Formats: sequence, C-alpha cells, structure tokens
Amino acid sequence: MLLLAVCFVLAGCSAKQKSGGGASDELVLAVGAEPEDGFDPTTGWGRYGSPLFQSTLLKRDAQMKIQNDLAANGYEVSADGTVWTIQLRRDAKFTDGKPVTAADVKFTFETAAGKGSVIDLTNMKSVEATDEYTVRFTLKEPQSTFSALLVSTGIVPKHAYGSDYKEKPLGSGPYKLVQWNKGQQIIVEANPDYYGKKPAFRKLTLLFLSEDAAYAAAKAKKVDVAYIPAAFSKQKVDGMHLESVQTVDNRGIQFPYVKAGTKTKEGYPIGNDVTADPAIRKAINLALDRKALVQGVLEGYGTPAYTVNDGLPWYNPAAAFTDADVSGAKQMLADAGWKADSKDGILQKGALKAQFTLVYPSGDVTRQSLALAAADMIKPLGIQIDVQGKSWDDIGKMMHANAVLMGWGSQDPLEMYNLYSSKYRGVEYYNAGFYSNPAVDEWMDKALKAVRENEAMEFWKKAQWDGKNGVGGMADAPYAWLVNINHLYLVKDGLDIGKQRIHPHGHGWPVTDNIEEWSWTK
Repeated sequence: MLLLAVCFVLAGCSAKQKSGGGASDELVLAVGAEPEDGFDPTTGWGRYGSPLFQSTLLKRDAQMKIQNDLAANGYEVSADGTVWTIQLRRDAKFTDGKPVTAADVKFTFETAAGKGSVIDLTNMKSVEATDEYTVRFTLKEPQSTFSALLVSTGIVPKHAYGSDYKEKPLGSGPYKLVQWNKGQQIIVEANPDYYGKKPAFRKLTLLFLSEDAAYAAAKAKKVDVAYIPAAFSKQKVDGMHLESVQTVDNRGIQFPYVKAGTKTKEGYPIGNDVTADPAIRKAINLALDRKALVQGVLEGYGTPAYTVNDGLPWYNPAAAFTDADVSGAKQMLADAGWKADSKDGILQKGALKAQFTLVYPSGDVTRQSLALAAADMIKPLGIQIDVQGKSWDDIGKMMHANAVLMGWGSQDPLEMYNLYSSKYRGVEYYNAGFYSNPAVDEWMDKALKAVRENEAMEFWKKAQWDGKNGVGGMADAPYAWLVNINHLYLVKDGLDIGKQRIHPHGHGWPVTDNIEEWSWTK
C-alpha cells in the first residue's frame, strides 16, 4: 500500500536522461518535510539549512568558517562592537533581473524584526542603507552571535515582497521556485543569473515524503537522494549508496532543575524534588553508556553527545563525563545520602524515592527507543525512570516538572544561551527545567558581548565548564545528553553531494547547503 501511494505521488517525477545517454541534469530528492510556514526568510525559512532561493550576506564552509556570500569583503565591526558595516557585491540580481541592494538588506532585517519571529533581532537598534551597496547595522550592545544572523537570514526583495511571498519566493540564490504542489512537492530550476558557482543541475524536484515513503521511493528507483532513518540503514538498495553525515542534531534528557512547589502562570507545575538533587543528575550522566546507545538505537550511525554543541568551534570537551562508570555513579549517590530500599531496591533519601517520569513525543520511534534504553541503563543505580509517550500538547504542560527527551542542535552558539540562560527559564521549550547559575550567565553574557565570534569562543567554553561551574555533565548537569543522530541519505551511485558540513537539527534541507558542489562522477 505504501509503495502504491509513493508511486502515485511520484508519477512522472523520475529524473530523465540527457539525449545521448549522458548523466541527467535533473534530480529528484526526498530530503525533508514541507516547510509549514513557506519560504519566507523573515519568518525563519533557511534557519536550519540553506534558503536555496535567497542569498545570505555570509555563509559557512565545510569547516564552519565564515565566508562571503552577498558580502563582498566580510564585515567590519566598530571598536565597541555595536556597529557592523557590510559592502555588498555588485553583481547579484534577483531572478526578476533587479539588482540586490542595501535597501533590500535593510528591508529584510526590518521586516524580520517587526514580525517578532524566531529570528531574534531584539538587540538590533537600527539598520541603514548608507549608499546603494553599503549597509550598516547598529546594535544596542555588542553581540558576537550577530554574525550567525547574517549567515542564516536570506535577503528578500523590497520591490517584490507581499503577503504571498512565502508561497511565491523571489530571491538571488542558486535556484528559483517554479511550482509548488502543496503536500506533495516543489519544482525548482537553476537561476541563470546566479553570481556564484553555477549548479550542475538545471532542475530539482523535492518531494515531501515521510522517511518510510522516501525509502520506498528509493527502492522503486524514483528518487536520486532519499533521507532515511537508521532502521533502514543496513538494507541495501540497488544502484544507491549510503551517505552518513555528522550532525549536532542531538537528543538528550532535560531535567527539572528546581524543587517542586511552584506553578507557571498557566497553572502548570514546576520542579521535581528528585531531579533537583545534583547527585541524581550527575550520576545519570556518569552511568550512561552513550556509545552503546549509538550502536543499539542508531545502528552505529551517530556519535555520543556530551553537550548541545559537540564538534563545533565553541565546544568544550572537558565539560562532560565521556566514559560510562556505573560503580562511580553508585558511589556518588551514596555520598549524597541516597540509600537502597530493601523492598524494591529503589534508592531513597529520607522519604524521597529516586523515581521520576521521562516523557517523549509519542510517534517518535527513535526518542522512544533512546528513553527506554537510557532508563534500563540507569536502573542498576537504584533510580527508577518511568517512560511515557505523550503528545507535544501534553508535554508542554508536563515539561517543567518531568524529565523530557528533547532534541536540539544549531550552528549558532545562541542556542546554548537559549537553553541555559536564566532569562529563558520557562520560555517556550527552551529552558523548561528552570536551570539557573549566575556564574554560567556571566560567562554567556561575556560571550554575547564579545566584539567578534572568535573572541567569544573561550567564554562559551567556560560556560560549559570553568573548573568549578558549568552546564556540563560533571558540573550542574541540567541535561543528560545522549546522542547526535547522523543524517542518513541514500544517494544514487555516481552522484557526488560534496563535502557536507556538520548538519543542524533536522528541520529544513541542510543537505542542499552546498548544492553548487553536487555533480555526477560517472
């Protein structure tokens, strides 16, 4: 039934061959979901992957170093870190032939700021077009992470932006949208006026299929690239090979950090007396065998996770326990006054039993498997973790008082700030556990207020572990990070998808970030 449904959706979509038997200049991809809010960068399109239709001022290479895109020569920052000036290249055009100017950049950032979307521009005081190709941003205070906004925010045309832009995007990127069949697919064509390296493929068809359906489409030879779950990774597909891409698409257990007794303004409970004990959180971090989780749950396609930013330039490897030590975790609990109950073996401290609930979004098989496996690993400590699958609506009501199997991962250090800053306690899904440490806040504030990104690196690292305080597993441990999930793609033999940079959390289509590098090798 699944295959029949896939074939119906894919009717006529398989890539055609050039006359003469050469490689196709068309590709069919099933690499991610349909964006719920359309293709408008001012509301977040492109935040977790290249905006594809739009250009950005800056971009990152495979080593995560910042490079020019629309910017001609990077950016200049004033001595006090509050004024950022960018000269634009003069050969960039929107697909309607109009030039990309500083007025378009100004319009883009002012529009994004006015919408109050996921693009956080609250620190931007103003943006000015000082001449046709020069733009100047003035910030309220220094912000080293402002460069990340210049990397992720696609530029929209002032002259052609309207209420329907999200459905009919116009930009200066490598491709332009020509057809959108909602719920099924989009068709894009190469932008002939693109100023950068010209893509090798004239046409792309991107199908909106579930992971199961994408795998079925690959088996039916209907797609050239398919994003698949780890469960299918061991099954061979004729004519295709598996590409495994490193990510910071992480999964981890967020603990309620404070004791029970208060409620949110909506009346939802805050805090948990068991997970408020640092010995519980640290012992769980110490006892978890993350390598076993990678092998057992992810079929080997992933890496152990120790922080929210493993492998990125601001990662501090000294912040976490990297080797599982059950006996050491037991001793840690005993030293903190936890003793085994003779009846059921669950630890107690006074009248408090070492038992709490861990919830995960029902329907997410990977998170379910990770939650159950982690609970089994922790049981020998005398800690009972009750695993429950819930809807996101239910999780929103429970997440301040119960542990949650969360998923995060961004190429922006600001994500670390959002998860751990005292300012974000109880704000949406960010710091749902109400974590707070003034020393960590101070390090992160210093990182934010550094003039340049490279100057902020040491401050971000010290917020993870400074020898005494930090968000890492050996310090405050507000999370027990478990794994980073490799993104797996079945790729048609002979198709080279280039050097992939570390992928963020699985929204958007990050595999297409380097679409200009894709080519046939045979």
